Parts: sequence; structure tokens; C-alpha cells
Amino acid sequence: MSDAARLNSPVRGGRETILLVEDEPPLRELVREILRQYDYRVVEAASGIEALKVWDAEDGKIDLLLTDMVMPEGMNGRELATQLRKRKPGLKVIYTSGYSPEVVGTRFNQGDTAFLQKPYQPPALARRVRETLDGAVKAPEVALVN
Repeated sequence: MSDAARLNSPVRGGRETILLVEDEPPLRELVREILRQYDYRVVEAASGIEALKVWDAEDGKIDLLLTDMVMPEGMNGRELATQLRKRKPGLKVIYTSGYSPEVVGTRFNQGDTAFLQKPYQPPALARRVRETLDGAVKAPEVALVN
């Protein structure tokens, strides 16, 4: 499938559990609602420290970590993912940031790790989540809000 066809095709949702970590409450609420529209179960946290507590409360039954790169309380998204992958190797991770992947300085979209630059459209989020869960991560998706 061509990139254009992939971007215009319907996005399939799922029943997986996603740990959403975003420190901006309005954005966290919006992302939660978008993911729920695609039938995902969403648990959320406002920081890395809070995310560790949610992880424990969920007994690690999380299929994907969707985390902002920059967060308060001294733990960024990369550090959070590293800690959670010690508990569950192979955990799927999507990092989000207003900075480009080049500025963040990390290689993404390899194996079970992906990147989605903010701002993004709801279908771009849903597509990136599905691709990451399915192990079909493609090149970075940048979909600016007009």
C-alpha cells in the first residue's frame, strides 16, 4: 500500500490497554477521548512518577505506553519507558513531542518504539497506535492541525 493510500484508509481500533502519560490536562483528556472512540482502554497519568503508580495498579497489564517526552517531576518519557521496559521487556512505546525527532536526538520508529510529533490529527494518532501495536511502524508521521 502506498503512503497516500495508507494515510487515507480507515483506521482500525482495538481492545488493547494504553497508558497515556501527558502533563497537560486538556491534551490528555482529548487524547483519551480519541483513543476511546477507537475502542481502546485508556489509563492515564500526568507524570512519569504517577505513571509508575498506575502501572502497578494495573499489575503491568498495559499493551502500549503513549508518553510525552518532556514531563514534570524529574522523569521524562524516555526514562519512564526504560523503567517500564525493565518490568515488561518489549513494551510498545509511542513518544510524542512538540519537538521534531531530530531535535529530541533519538532514533524512533524502530521495532516497538515510535514517534508522533505534536500537533497531530486524531486519525494520525489512531493510525500510529495501531501500527505500533501491530509492529508495523513506518516513517514518522507529521500531521499538523490547520
